[in-house]
Amino acid sequence: MKKLSLAMALLLTPMLAHAWPWSMDMANQISIKPQESVDSANPGMNPFPKRSVPVSGTATSSIEVKDKDAAFKLVNPVPADTKSVDMGGRLFAIYCVPCHGKSGTGDGLVGEKLIMKPFNLTSSNDMHPWNSKDYPDGYIFGMMTFGGVVMPVYAIDLSPTERWHVVNYIRKVLQAPVTAAAAKTK
Repeated sequence: MKKLSLAMALLLTPMLAHAWPWSMDMANQISIKPQESVDSANPGMNPFPKRSVPVSGTATSSIEVKDKDAAFKLVNPVPADTKSVDMGGRLFAIYCVPCHGKSGTGDGLVGEKLIMKPFNLTSSNDMHPWNSKDYPDGYIFGMMTFGGVVMPVYAIDLSPTERWHVVNYIRKVLQAPVTAAAAKTK
């Protein structure tokens, strides 16, 4: 009986140790908590310095549309010239290739692991033919801005102009009509 009592006491001892004051030391230290003011006379977050300027491409920068429906109606303000398409290609390689793949067909290394596959962004897609009447440039811009089911939000990473460059790349390179000469080489 004494051995059983000793065993029970040894098993309960660690539980009692958590009741001591040192068990909460990490949570109750003298540090400032998030969104807590240093000055108790002025509670709340510290305001930004008077001469601070938001950095474009961050969450504090203004987004020119409020939702996907508003984005759908947008007209691409960036001309799809060579410079824009090249910039869009570089940005596509950084942000889009992991899921959509180099070809834009949704065969990227990350996209292969997803349960819901990324959209095929090429014109060879049966599910989304990418007709500009049904899926205007604003639709693609809105998906990059607000994300989708598995599509992440890129409004923080890419400025509006950079997102339009990516739209130009998708339209001019990935969705370019296949010419007869290009079809023969495949």
